[in-house]
Amino acid sequence: MNSQIPFVVAARARIPVVDGDGMGRAFPELQMETFHVYGLSGTPAVVADERGAVVTLETPDNFQLEWLARGVTIRMGGHSHLVDYPMRGAEFKRTAVRGTVSMAMAIGKAVLTAGSRGVNPIEAICEATQDTLYGRAIPLFEGKVVDVERRTREGFAVGQAVIHGSGRYRGSELVIRFQNENLVAVQDGEVIASVPDLISVLDHETGLAITTERIRYGQRVTVLGLPTPEIMRTPEALQVWGPEAFGYDIEFVPLECRFREYYRRHGLPGDKRKYLTA
Repeated sequence: MNSQIPFVVAARARIPVVDGDGMGRAFPELQMETFHVYGLSGTPAVVADERGAVVTLETPDNFQLEWLARGVTIRMGGHSHLVDYPMRGAEFKRTAVRGTVSMAMAIGKAVLTAGSRGVNPIEAICEATQDTLYGRAIPLFEGKVVDVERRTREGFAVGQAVIHGSGRYRGSELVIRFQNENLVAVQDGEVIASVPDLISVLDHETGLAITTERIRYGQRVTVLGLPTPEIMRTPEALQVWGPEAFGYDIEFVPLECRFREYYRRHGLPGDKRKYLTA
């Protein structure tokens, strides 16, 4: 939903949409943006609900913006619209994750046309991400969802999903831990992917995304990993959204390092080729 709101606003205001954003994926908190990481203020910000209530926020830092905006949203019934991080074009160019809109559109087109092209939708997604700043997506696991634990804590959907493997993953188990978004994937007790890299659960047949609030027992899924751009992996960025920022005592290891042979076969964007020889 969040990715589509700017298109509605831009269409009504007759202004263009920039090809980039401050997260490069989904994160649960407002300070978890490259805009914050690289020194921009999230305020003045405006929070509004569907009944016409509007709250303007001015805060000394972006952590307080997150705390106050979430409290307001809870009072609004758990759903609100937000405008934050006002900036100039030069600041956007310096701090944004580039190409996220065009990549999302390319992935969507690949999934929707896979059937008519006789292509497996999972493979179509991998091909659609090949030449992006992210690098090629990698299949991590496939199987059946056998258990889901989900609870609401301080405005977040927190829990985990357990998947029993099928095909070449038969006899193996994957646990995905989430807080609104998928954070860590653990296969048979070993971490195979973690934030900030993306962990996406997809319908095995259609390739359509299954978000954390929609994952259910019995679904047959494929789990994809997608490496993040280098702007999201700097030491200052990992302090905000690395595994430790979510309470996990694990070191962030890029997907390109965990699955080096896969990326040696398929290649990486220029600024990531260092991972192939590390």
